[in-house]
Amino acid sequence: MNFTAIVPARAASTRLPDKPLLDIAGKPMVVRTAEQALKSGALRVVIATDDTRILDAAQSHGVHAVLTRRDHPTGTDRLAEAVDILGLPDDAIIVNVQGDEPLIDPALVRSVAELLSRTPEAAIATCAARITQAETLFNPNAVKVVLNAAGLALFFSRAPIPWARDAYGQTRDNILEKAQQALDDGLPALHHIGLYAYRAEFLRRFPALPEGHLEKRESLEQLRALEHGHGIAVHIADSHPAAGVDTREDLGRVRQVFANRL
Repeated sequence: MNFTAIVPARAASTRLPDKPLLDIAGKPMVVRTAEQALKSGALRVVIATDDTRILDAAQSHGVHAVLTRRDHPTGTDRLAEAVDILGLPDDAIIVNVQGDEPLIDPALVRSVAELLSRTPEAAIATCAARITQAETLFNPNAVKVVLNAAGLALFFSRAPIPWARDAYGQTRDNILEKAQQALDDGLPALHHIGLYAYRAEFLRRFPALPEGHLEKRESLEQLRALEHGHGIAVHIADSHPAAGVDTREDLGRVRQVFANRL
């Protein structure tokens, strides 16, 4: 199957200014991410940016890049503009690979593209991994997802879902200990991994969809699709992927990984 990987990259970052341009073993981070995405077997990989410096850096390393507007509220909106710039047909499949993921697993990129291709009832495909630690289940920064019998998302939440009522009892005493036992006993709790595949037709329509009430409450953009009746297929990964780069410590860790490879 053919699919396109698009890497949205903007220079503005509160923690790491000019993050896409930070050097990793002699190349900008966003270029390293694009090179990793290319290993997935994507027909092409394109960086979509609002900064001419990122555009120039990509092109100087032989990576296709397009310049988008600066006023996009989300990376998905930037993706939609890139789809139009590239003139992709409505049935084209696009995987959104974040520009700060230089260690992204190429097999995972391909898996979400293939899942969307074989799931016509879904507008989006994403992935998740099993939660094994109670601390993760109760961490609001770890987004959880529950699925229906067909593997489509029912809901995404920062709350601990599903709630194991009988295991937790009537009080919250020793809740983490009880939750850990429930997980060990097979509670189907899933940690959402923020990698998405879309059909071009849906991406073109997504920016016009009004923000939903659940999206506002949870601050989770994918809930907009669910609230408007669009299916999201979920691939279950065998393990959690390597973390992206959000801090200086993350950057040092990734640089060490590339140094060891070289």
